[in-house]
Amino acid sequence: MLPQLKIAVVSTYPPGMGTLNEYGYYLISALKESELFSEVTVITDELPPGLQYDATDPSIRFVTGWKFNGWTNPFRILREIKRCQPDIVLFNIQFLSFGDRKIQAALGLLTPFLMKLSGYRSVVLLHNILEQVDLKSAGVSKNKLMNQIYNLIGTMLSRFVLSADLVAVTISKYVRILEDKYKARHVALIPHGSFEHIPQPSAQLPDGPARVMTFGKFGTYKRVEVMIEAVRLMRQRSNIPVEIVIAGTDSPNKKGYLAGVQQQYADVPGINFMGYVPEEQVQALFLDSAVVVFPYSSTTGSSGVLHQAGSYAKAVILPDIGDLAMLIREEGYAGELFLPDDPESLSYAIQKVLEDEEYRRSLGQQNYYAATSLPVKDLVNWYYMHFLGILKYPSASVR
Repeated sequence: MLPQLKIAVVSTYPPGMGTLNEYGYYLISALKESELFSEVTVITDELPPGLQYDATDPSIRFVTGWKFNGWTNPFRILREIKRCQPDIVLFNIQFLSFGDRKIQAALGLLTPFLMKLSGYRSVVLLHNILEQVDLKSAGVSKNKLMNQIYNLIGTMLSRFVLSADLVAVTISKYVRILEDKYKARHVALIPHGSFEHIPQPSAQLPDGPARVMTFGKFGTYKRVEVMIEAVRLMRQRSNIPVEIVIAGTDSPNKKGYLAGVQQQYADVPGINFMGYVPEEQVQALFLDSAVVVFPYSSTTGSSGVLHQAGSYAKAVILPDIGDLAMLIREEGYAGELFLPDDPESLSYAIQKVLEDEEYRRSLGQQNYYAATSLPVKDLVNWYYMHFLGILKYPSASVR
């Protein structure tokens, strides 16, 4: 009989607005629904005034154990770990999870090392690696000398993260980089997975203008100006009515960005700045959209938005760069490509998808099959088998 484990998950979680909060929601939901875990404790960040975590779900225990940009996060998290005494600790993080200020962000990444020193077994799900992040595009630094310094510091921080018993990454290239550079032999490829496995949605769109939507945190390597300019150009050539939907918030490194864009393009009709989208409204956001656009100039990891778009059978328009290109090749996604930061290229891509109904539907169908081939709830079994290996339990098959 398979042992039930007590797990503590260090992660952001809705209604918190921190990065990876949505992935945390679906990962933790899958853990709580699994019979392989007897107790799920979520060690999450402090919320703004007026918000609170759902305390009505008896299958999850929420502990506010750290603060974005907090100076003492490693010690606060360790204190909560000592209180709940889990069998295993799972971190759902990326390099800026604990702060957008450089020192505080770095301090948070020391936490897995502190877990090791204190005798707790841990797994880090690392959504990006510094070696694949364009520091200039990500808004960290534009100075070449400072970039070199940050890369040296990043290498040191990566070694602290690698002090965990296992580091899981979602892209195969990351495994090779960590193994080659750090000689790490405890790195595992665990795919991103899809958030929801719903019956394939209808490709029929609601009445009204076609909604060209983008979703994320904007201002650094995700900038919406190129998308607005692209629709402007397309409107000069095509009679298809289009609504631009910008769903999401500013990147922590670019506060005030979207307000500036809204002011800059106040004369452009048909732009909907939705702001933060609560979890319960995400499905409708995607289902009502004709196409999902990725106005990225670079990438910093696997794209949760691409997996979401696939889950809802949506056509996507994206640049053939970095991790997006790798996801297309490795996981079977499909999309219409455009040149990064090129409004004209993007305008023709949007026009092609909107004017060819059969093509739009076929892209959505392929993305649905790619996304739903491996839902997050199935990945829980992968994690569980790794947990057993770390804890020295006898190997067993998980159904």
